[in-house]
Amino acid sequence: MSADRASATVQRSKLWFESAGERCAAWHYPGAGGACVVMASGGGVPKEPGTDRFAARFQAAGFSVFAFDYRRLGESEGRPRQVIRIRDQLADLAAAITRARALPEVDPERVALWGFSLSGGHVLKLAADGEVAVAIAQTPTADGRAAAPNALRHETLGVILRFPFLAALDLARGALGKPPLVVPLTGPRGSVAMLTTPDSQDANRALNPEDRYPDWEQTIAARSVLPIGFYRPCRAARRIQIPLLVVVAEGDQSALAAPAVRVAERASNASLTRVPGGHYAPFLAAHEEVVSSEIAFLEEHLLAR
Repeated sequence: MSADRASATVQRSKLWFESAGERCAAWHYPGAGGACVVMASGGGVPKEPGTDRFAARFQAAGFSVFAFDYRRLGESEGRPRQVIRIRDQLADLAAAITRARALPEVDPERVALWGFSLSGGHVLKLAADGEVAVAIAQTPTADGRAAAPNALRHETLGVILRFPFLAALDLARGALGKPPLVVPLTGPRGSVAMLTTPDSQDANRALNPEDRYPDWEQTIAARSVLPIGFYRPCRAARRIQIPLLVVVAEGDQSALAAPAVRVAERASNASLTRVPGGHYAPFLAAHEEVVSSEIAFLEEHLLAR
């Protein structure tokens, strides 16, 4: 089914679940086969721009889908807003899996996990813990320590020297109970933003074409940026025993392809899909190839169980 037709026939309803005492918002797309895909977006990206297109295709293929917002982002509760804490996001993802297993049409033993970019790294962590039956990591942030120096190559020295002070100021504001000091998710070289890599400039075109999601606040608290550079979910690769599909874009300058490829080589039951293009290629020119590969993977490992 084409992407346009899948989007036109999508059926979903809003659900809520709790994580650490706060409510998280989710879209539930009911399916017919008993298998469910839990979906999480990239850093600072709400569920709609980050998952809508893929979720519609998964549902059209017969899968239930549970796509959600992390705490402090999108429609979910939690303050301060726009703050990303990796440990909290991992907890939210585990809570989402638990909620998805309780959906009436879902077989609890046939739940998959899907995430891209930063959430793709989270997928590797939870896959290593055996939280789900299968997992898909799409252009994942597999090794922040490798990606961060590459990202700095695409920034000016003045911004590099200034950013730690902005992060420290944001932390101080948090300690005083003041709203976060936010920066854009992406921006051109020379601007203060989370990413200024060449392929990060495709983010709005890939995730928010024609301003489809005008309410999306495309910012992140400055304090949240630096810890991502030390995040290394790739270290969990050898512990991953479940079927894992890793999708890499060969020209990825934001998360880098090489660390994700090494994860696929080290995990005992991993498959690898390579596509040309940058970080957002799965949402752009490579979308059909990627979504077809992911559906085939889910059908092989979930529908046959």
